[in-house]
Amino acid sequence: MMKVLFVFGTRPEAIKMAPLIKEFQKYPDKFETTICVTAQHRQLLDQVLDFFDIKPDYDFNIMKKNQTLFDITVSILDKIHKTLNEVKPDIIFVQGDTTTTFVGALSGYYKKIKVAHLEAGLRSGNKYSPFPEEINRTLAGHLSNYHFAPTKNAKENLLKEGIKENIFVVGNTVVDALFLGLDILKEETEGKYIDYFKFIDFSKKIILVTGHRRESFGTPFENICYSLRELANEHKDIEIVYPVHLNPNVQEPVMRILKNKSNIHLIEPLEYPYFLWLMNKCYLILTDSGGIQEEAPSLGKPALVMREVTERMEGIELGTSKLVGTNKEKIIKETSLLLTNKEEYRRMAKRSNPYGDGKTSKRIIKILTRD
Repeated sequence: MMKVLFVFGTRPEAIKMAPLIKEFQKYPDKFETTICVTAQHRQLLDQVLDFFDIKPDYDFNIMKKNQTLFDITVSILDKIHKTLNEVKPDIIFVQGDTTTTFVGALSGYYKKIKVAHLEAGLRSGNKYSPFPEEINRTLAGHLSNYHFAPTKNAKENLLKEGIKENIFVVGNTVVDALFLGLDILKEETEGKYIDYFKFIDFSKKIILVTGHRRESFGTPFENICYSLRELANEHKDIEIVYPVHLNPNVQEPVMRILKNKSNIHLIEPLEYPYFLWLMNKCYLILTDSGGIQEEAPSLGKPALVMREVTERMEGIELGTSKLVGTNKEKIIKETSLLLTNKEEYRRMAKRSNPYGDGKTSKRIIKILTRD
């Protein structure tokens, strides 16, 4: 029996780990599955765990107010040492590009335990954008033994860095999670979601916004906010819904620039099922999130990416998403185009997803049992 330890700490990691954990748990005769959360994010993480009915075996609970990258790194490294001694896993699964991912991979290397990197090979080519994610995933890649790449481009990135062995192009588990989440939503009463979002006029075009990247803090983030304000002024047939990240660097400019606009709804971060439901109902998405770039194509939602660079170029090349950066004029121009040009909207809303087909978790199980 293979002992598998999953290590993660944020909401995006939990979403992408959930379907894989569920798949491993189907085979208790083959895998002893242990779940360790660092709680790098606390409340947002717990919401996902509850939705997918995942119960951690270890919870480091490291989150504290105004924690720095130094705090996060040291706290996880200190606590995971004891966990590895107790669990004695054969393999550690880490996901993506968080500080938890990097430290999880580093701890596996220190203990000479095999590390499997889920969503391996994503690169922007700029070590400060996204920050600190670009370096986290690069270092995790060089510390890992198995590289589960979502796309051929991701595999090529690994090969260029001299990583040659155990690279598998399997798709992204975020699509598995999306389909799993939609199935769970179908079993629930839609009325509770309609009631929750009763402040939204769904007869209008709903623009869903997410924005929280560290590299955009300051003037670039203010530009995003000013573009949203101008769009709300110019287009009376839209409603902008923005679940605002709790980081003070996000909260301050958002509230200062966008508060008290009748067709802009600034709300608290949404629990995953509510966000998933709203994403499925919206007209288009403005985002700097990596996961949403991967989810939106499966829902047929055009995504305008408010970052200067993206490591997810497949969607850009396919035309399901478009890179608009933090330039106010460009955000306004491209959003207005999608709001007024039906042909351009149809071209982007093609429901073709280059990131996965919902079968990634099954592929990973087959690979590990084969090896």
